[in-house]
Amino acid sequence: MGEQPIFSVRAHVFQIDPATKRNWLPASKHAVTVSFFYDASRSVYRIISVGGTKAIINSTITPNMTFTKTSQKFGQWADSRANTVYGLGFSTEQQLQQFSEQFKEVKEAARLAREKSQERFELANPALNIAAPQLSQEFSEERHSPPLLTVNGPGEEKLFRSKSADVELTVEKEKVKKMLSEGSVCDINMEAELFTLQDSNAKLVSALQEANSSVDQWKKQLAEYQEETDRLREQVAELESQLGPPATGQTGREELSRSLEELEAMLSAKDQEIHNLQSKKTDVGELEKEREEAMQRLQDLERRNTELEDRVQSAEKTLASSQEEREQAEVEVRHIIEVLDVKICDLNDLRQSLAKLIDK
Repeated sequence: MGEQPIFSVRAHVFQIDPATKRNWLPASKHAVTVSFFYDASRSVYRIISVGGTKAIINSTITPNMTFTKTSQKFGQWADSRANTVYGLGFSTEQQLQQFSEQFKEVKEAARLAREKSQERFELANPALNIAAPQLSQEFSEERHSPPLLTVNGPGEEKLFRSKSADVELTVEKEKVKKMLSEGSVCDINMEAELFTLQDSNAKLVSALQEANSSVDQWKKQLAEYQEETDRLREQVAELESQLGPPATGQTGREELSRSLEELEAMLSAKDQEIHNLQSKKTDVGELEKEREEAMQRLQDLERRNTELEDRVQSAEKTLASSQEEREQAEVEVRHIIEVLDVKICDLNDLRQSLAKLIDK
């Protein structure tokens, strides 16, 4: 069956700067489709996003991953296998909430799938799990038996109990798990390359179909123009045959000459149109390239506009806070001035009272 998409959403993709581990680097120039995929044959969940012909996200979801919402429209998660941190910018809070809930569901499903695969692996390889029941049985026997065992009678060499067998089995089990994980990583990389090639092939097929349809239209128009040209040439031949011997009147000859010139002009115009249509066929690729460049410039301008709007909002907030602080300072200064006025009035009254006492 292969991998099947279970959830998709459009978002701007970012990756953490490996040099600073702080700044975000845009992985896509515009919003791209980010999808959850499920591989039923291997019980693996992945997040995949393709930009152009390159897979910009190929993250296998594990139970220890966590999706964190850092703002109202932005979230991130760390992928230890890819040694990076992915960030997604959504257009609405609802899309961020839907992606976060889907991430939690897939994470829980991945945990259950891992537990089931481990159980199946242990059942299929019972030799790796023999140590557990043997050790538990030995531990229970140790409670009721002496610490030493004898083999073939009391005169043989005594053997001590040890856990070396358990350690060896654990090491062997870890080696097998490592081999399986390395094999799954190789499979994931190959599937990512296959997915990228399939997507590129689909885009090339669609572009080829569009080009073929355009060529068919141009061929049809060219055939129509050629038929009209042939018809005009036949009319010119008929007019030339109707021109008759030189004994005909001068006026009729002049009219026929003018008609012939007009028909020749129309014929040359049609030939020019046919030439223009043939040249347009070669300009389609350039026009598509110019359109893509214009779309890219437009998206860059939209991103810059968004950044400028954020800066303006932050500046307005700073200005509002500074105005509030200024108004507070003015209120305090006015209060101090009023207190000083009261003190000055009191001092003036005191001075007048002292002056009266001195005069007495």
